[in-house]
Amino acid sequence: MPDRRRPSMYNIAAHGGFADALAQGLIDRFARDAFGLARGLVILPNNRAQRALQEAFVRLSEDGLLLPQMAVIGDLDLDESIGVAFDSGELALDIPPAVDSMDRLLTLAQMIQKEYGLRDDAILAKDALRLAREFARTLDQLNIEEISLADLMKTEPDSLDLSSHWQDSYRFFLIIAEKWQQQLQKWQRVDQAVRRNALFDHIARSWKISPPEHFVVAAGVTTSAPAIARFLQTISFMPSGMVVLPDLDLIMPDEEWDLLGPFQPDPESGHIGRAQETHPQYHMKLLLDRMSIARGEVMRWPRTGDSGAAARRSRALSNAFAIPKLTVRWQTLESQERSLAGVQTVEAGNSAEEAQIIALLAREALEDPDQRVAIVTPDRSLATRISAHLKRWEVQVDDTAGQPLAKLPEGVFFLNLLAAVADGFPPAEFLALLKHPLVQRGEGRLAWLDNVRKLDLLLRGPRPAPGLAGIEALLRADNHRTKKLREAITPWWQSVRTMFAGTDNLFAPPLDWPRLLDQLRQLAQTLTDGAIWAGPGGRELAELLTKLEIRADMGPLRIAGNELAGYFETLMSEISVRPPYGGHPRIALYGLLEARLQQSELVICCGLNEGSWPQAITPDPWLAPMIRKSLGLPAQERQIGLSAHDLVGAMGAKRVILSRARRDDSGPAIASRFLLRLKGMCGDNLKDHPQARAWLSALDQPETEPVPYARPAPMPSAEQRHIPISVTQVDRLVADPYAFYANKIMGFASLDRIDEDPSAAWRGTIIHDILDQWAKQDDYAPAALRERAQAFLQDPGLHPLMRSLWAPRLLEGLDWIAQTLAENRKAGREPLEAEIYGKTEIAGVELSGIADRIDRMPDGGLAVVDYKTGGAPSNRAVIEGYNLQLGLLAAIAELGGFKDIAGEAVAFEYWSLAKKSGADSFGHVRSPTKGRADNIIAADAMVDHAVARFNDAADLYLKGSEPMTAKLHPEYARYADYDQLMRLEEWYGRSPAEAADHE
Repeated sequence: MPDRRRPSMYNIAAHGGFADALAQGLIDRFARDAFGLARGLVILPNNRAQRALQEAFVRLSEDGLLLPQMAVIGDLDLDESIGVAFDSGELALDIPPAVDSMDRLLTLAQMIQKEYGLRDDAILAKDALRLAREFARTLDQLNIEEISLADLMKTEPDSLDLSSHWQDSYRFFLIIAEKWQQQLQKWQRVDQAVRRNALFDHIARSWKISPPEHFVVAAGVTTSAPAIARFLQTISFMPSGMVVLPDLDLIMPDEEWDLLGPFQPDPESGHIGRAQETHPQYHMKLLLDRMSIARGEVMRWPRTGDSGAAARRSRALSNAFAIPKLTVRWQTLESQERSLAGVQTVEAGNSAEEAQIIALLAREALEDPDQRVAIVTPDRSLATRISAHLKRWEVQVDDTAGQPLAKLPEGVFFLNLLAAVADGFPPAEFLALLKHPLVQRGEGRLAWLDNVRKLDLLLRGPRPAPGLAGIEALLRADNHRTKKLREAITPWWQSVRTMFAGTDNLFAPPLDWPRLLDQLRQLAQTLTDGAIWAGPGGRELAELLTKLEIRADMGPLRIAGNELAGYFETLMSEISVRPPYGGHPRIALYGLLEARLQQSELVICCGLNEGSWPQAITPDPWLAPMIRKSLGLPAQERQIGLSAHDLVGAMGAKRVILSRARRDDSGPAIASRFLLRLKGMCGDNLKDHPQARAWLSALDQPETEPVPYARPAPMPSAEQRHIPISVTQVDRLVADPYAFYANKIMGFASLDRIDEDPSAAWRGTIIHDILDQWAKQDDYAPAALRERAQAFLQDPGLHPLMRSLWAPRLLEGLDWIAQTLAENRKAGREPLEAEIYGKTEIAGVELSGIADRIDRMPDGGLAVVDYKTGGAPSNRAVIEGYNLQLGLLAAIAELGGFKDIAGEAVAFEYWSLAKKSGADSFGHVRSPTKGRADNIIAADAMVDHAVARFNDAADLYLKGSEPMTAKLHPEYARYADYDQLMRLEEWYGRSPAEAADHE
């Protein structure tokens, strides 16, 4: 090998347009003949950089070019491409193959679970998986930095004054690391990082002895790993070799460059100075130090691209990211040394606004056919929002960083499947599964959804008993209220039940892991007719399940059925699914890694908040910071420096927009330290975008000024008003006419929530049914009431939690009813009818109602009884005419509206199962005809009072033309069923009732 005394090292500054500059320089130097480029090799850091360079060659070629061979060496799992790209067939012969990443992850998780078991402790399978992933990450760092297990074992945690927690973690790490090394030897495999290091060293040794005749260019590689540093050093000294670095700061003074570190121990004290690992140039300096090349030996690349900014911006960025103690010089900088001309900022109120502003800016830039737009953000949620907003203008842009499989439709479906099947088919999760867009996507989907919605209605309210058996019990229940609904979906349910037939004992412990995976795959296939496996996300999911099935013996040692959703979500969260190419050709949405070496005329850097850019530092759960430092591992803070370097690289474009939101999804956000540095240096010279906020305001601005929404007061026609009414609806008509209008005239019935706690109405319905059966089938036998209640509580359709919580109160309240009624019967008061329907006509309106019970008093009069599961209405509500139920039921009775019942009503009672104020037992009787003299209605005036109030309401609303005003008497309009429909929050407390909107 010829002796080359000076390394061939070059740099392309951030403003130089890396891809175009590199391509033009290679064309100038090697494309003198048709095959000049084709004979060479270009080594790049990742696939995205390779594509950017290929596009640059296409842009710059005039008559066509034969491109050079390209190899990508950036990631651990790309080491297999090295042997092919470098045309060295013997490379892999002496180097053991790398262990499969899935084998490593699952085996490490097993080892962690087993070690916890030996310590008489337990760990969830998903947590073992998470710790295994962190263990693998730490192990990779050790291997990359070429720190052996023997070096790690030499560390004495006691000498580092570590807490017991960190000492335990360190010893745990050593145990797992030793077992892992033994497992690798058994498999005759090595970690991927170890294999990659060996490959690089092998290539470097080969090229030192016999360098290639063709040119070799390593471009854009910034990894400071020792093996890569040696590899790049070898290339730089080869006769036809070159190393081209991106964004190396050649402007920084040597004194400041030396302050970055890393530092050698002080010969006297042994103290090691703290390196500036958060500086954007630190990892570049570390790389050059490991290559034994001085920064002064790095030359400027002879060509620059056309899409970059002015060179003075690089100087300004160098000053902006000076180490902290040198930022004092900002005060004395000349204007050209702090100039960020072409850079603008945008500050949005929240993340949603930020996404919309960025979409607007990108759309505006596309008006120029020569503009390319790059949107760069580490926040994948923000990226998804931006992509969605751009679809408004039919601009399709895909997130090149990809989305986690767990967030894609296929992943969501599979997690829904696990959550439903493994946890006893809870209604919310089960309905989410059945409604998923991938389920029954064919021609029968509309009919499928129609039946699912009916099942949705049936499952509303308290949760049924666990499992499909609980739903089937609900379908068989003798409930007249749901009879039509049950009859409509029972045939369809049989087909659904068949689909889930194999799941009954699937999750019974201990789990049969191979059978479980096979059944889940088949169930997903059946539910979706195979649609689950189509598309990039489906293929990734199928591959994951295949890997797990092949490695069934590596599955979790202990896992419960209800852990499966969390376990698979942990697995899928690290699987990034990248979309196929095919979006808009002039706009791209990048993550930080994908944005490296890219170039565009406009770059929008968004999400510039702490915790996003730079991302929050994730501590190593295994090795304490002091141990990492003593071993020479990179500090976790080095990621901040890499993020800063990414920002500097992105800011090399001609036009740059930096954006952030004052609030994110979790609350107030702090501006990124990088943005604060730029503002601190530039002050008012760093301008806001002049139009972004105005565009946002105008985007959805109505053509006319919005009119405040008035209190709704619809005016239905006389025909619509001419309807029968029940006694329970009269109170709503008087207090909240709009709610009556929505419910009775428009037919909008309120629905219970899915999986809702038992409401007062639901409990009332159950108690009324029990008391009705007790009256009609047991003739009020005192002992029979408790037996009926206990039979209800043993119903398999009732959820066990509800049974245990409600049973004591229910039984005590019903015992009180049985006892009180028995005492009344002894005193000559006999119950005549229970749950009896009656109707009559009053003031030309058909009035109906169901009396819970009507008794014959000893004097021959009638007593009207209404059961309440909660407290009874106040006497004041009855007097003011907002609770007329008892009086109107009595009026129906006196007018002969109840079959075979006649007489004058003399008693009006609420039988409440709640505790009376100051009492310890459940159950009491309350009557509006009893109490303080100024707060009661005389029994002989009760019916006349109710009828008079009803006549007034009927004359106004049912026979008249009075507007049905919302919340006319809000203090008595207790229910909020129609608050959203009436847009309550927009007008309540603002506009008076007389200013209502008469629709």
